[in-house]
Amino acid sequence: MKLSLFSVLAAALTVEGHCIFQKVSVNGADQGSLTGLRAPNNNNPVQNVNSQDMICGQSGSTSNVVIEVKAGDRIGAWYQHVIGGAQFPNDPDNPIARSHKGPVMAYLAKVDNAATASKTGLQWFKIWEDSFDTGSRVWGVDNMIKNNGWVYFNIPECVANGNYLLRVEVLALHSASTQGAAQFYQSCAQINVSGGGSFTGSNTVSFPGAYSASDPGILTSIYGATGTPDNDGKPYTAPGPRPISC
Repeated sequence: MKLSLFSVLAAALTVEGHCIFQKVSVNGADQGSLTGLRAPNNNNPVQNVNSQDMICGQSGSTSNVVIEVKAGDRIGAWYQHVIGGAQFPNDPDNPIARSHKGPVMAYLAKVDNAATASKTGLQWFKIWEDSFDTGSRVWGVDNMIKNNGWVYFNIPECVANGNYLLRVEVLALHSASTQGAAQFYQSCAQINVSGGGSFTGSNTVSFPGAYSASDPGILTSIYGATGTPDNDGKPYTAPGPRPISC
């Protein structure tokens, strides 16, 4: 079988340049490494959309801290190549390899106690996504790299008070033309929302179950006619529901 140059390059990139969501900020206040987080202890992606690891990543770090936030607060989620930051000085793959284009998304799930709640059986609603800009041909991951691994979004003001798991996810699509080769990087933060409204969830999804390996936002080639990972400037829709509006 003859493989295109771009297929060979994409395959070669699957073993490098991974990342971990490992820190939260609230209105610019850094909460500290792994504070309030359920995070994997390695930077390997999840590739089986039917795995329990699709929820908060592989088993690893746990915390008894619940981070206090207010509805409307600006939240930062920090991704780096390995726990603590760069793997070595001038690490070219920190926070993630530039080849790993794709969207970044954030979900919430209501729980009774974020520090102790099981991650399974929850109903998640999407609150934010940075997908693909057809004009600039910039991906959410490009913006994350530009911000040294930080992605920023607001807790919607209508979200009801209470404890939640906040799931932040990077989807790398550099090898996604092969089923099962898209790469998911996610961790869950434990938060308590105050000053909110009455919204507790609609158009919710379960993990696993929200995504199919054949979803067009997951099984796709992002390489244009010249081999550039710009989706040929065509619209791209991230998997899962659209973010809530309130």
